Amino acid sequence: MFSGETLLFLLIAGLAGALMAVQGTLNALAGKIVGLIPATFIVNLLGSVAAGLLLFSFNHNTTALGEILQKIPSVPFYAWLGGPIGVAIIYGVAVSIPRLGVGSATTGIITFQLLTAYAIDHFGLFGREHLPFNWIKLTGILLLAAGSYLLLKK
Repeated sequence: MFSGETLLFLLIAGLAGALMAVQGTLNALAGKIVGLIPATFIVNLLGSVAAGLLLFSFNHNTTALGEILQKIPSVPFYAWLGGPIGVAIIYGVAVSIPRLGVGSATTGIITFQLLTAYAIDHFGLFGREHLPFNWIKLTGILLLAAGSYLLLKK
């Protein structure tokens, strides 16, 4: 049903999702100890350092820093909103997990993430290819909503 490449990238996406649950839990712990805003700042600072290490450790043979800097002005302004959005995500996850639990918070995250993702696909937002929404995807969303309801029910 799925090609090997598709399966590989689904597994990578799944790993990213698993890491999001771990990250959110760790961010909530840090927020509890030092406060949500300081923890959000420190997490993003450490993420920037890690990205910088990757850039300078693994990118030296493919693209020179000067070439990267020359390309920056051609990036649409909204593409840079990923940074501030990342801050909002880290803060939102760190504030919701202690109040809802990891499972309930993650249920809400995944549900709204999928709804937003399908809206982006359907309308071809941010330069993405238009991928129409259909009844099969609607059925999947409805099943997800029903599953979310069951997961959130106490």
